[in-house]
Amino acid sequence: MIVRMGLLRKRPDLTTDAFRAHWRDSHGPLAAKLPGLRRYHQNHVVDRAQRAISYTRGSDDFDGFSELWFDDMPAMAAAFATDHVQQLGADEARFIGELELITALQHVVIPTPAGVPLIKRMSTLKRRPDVSAEQFKAEWLDVHSFLVKRLPQVKGYTQNLIFDRSHGRGRPATYEELPIDGIVELWFEDSDSLDAAFASDAGKTLMTHATEFIAEISTFLVETHEVV
Repeated sequence: MIVRMGLLRKRPDLTTDAFRAHWRDSHGPLAAKLPGLRRYHQNHVVDRAQRAISYTRGSDDFDGFSELWFDDMPAMAAAFATDHVQQLGADEARFIGELELITALQHVVIPTPAGVPLIKRMSTLKRRPDVSAEQFKAEWLDVHSFLVKRLPQVKGYTQNLIFDRSHGRGRPATYEELPIDGIVELWFEDSDSLDAAFASDAGKTLMTHATEFIAEISTFLVETHEVV
């Protein structure tokens, strides 16, 4: 299964509350009608502080992250080739100022427990300029994921390895135009457990390893709305 993610910035003339309400109440039900859509989550950004880590942050700032799951690339392409996409585009203009799209392979390292209230931190990653895409993939998926498992009190961890980028729909983006290599999803019981995890010896080892292949980490606390 693959995931299509939208990196959303609200229209500058909208308040944050208006942006969230339109996305959740109007756009969500509309996007849920895409054929072949397996799951659809909205992640509303509620905090942009560099939570629990001291690391170089990128310049990108987002108001939300959408996640749409499809069986494979043909299924996703078929969904976005339908007339329904025109309705989506028209509605997006009502609340989105800028939209970047990425497609990623999703690697669930630690499944989240069902029915348990948790906080979620999402992070965008940019690799070091001296690290190739293949080196980044190997370090992140094979080594870093193992180190995350050692964090105390971590409740969930998912890696999204990006392999396709675009500025909105139909306008492919180069890596230089959208230099994000991966998106992290981490779940904890609360902010205190998040802070404690990264302050632990395991957390310090994890972040030392990050310096070997990651140039920038930008963190966002989000509230997730599960549409499908």
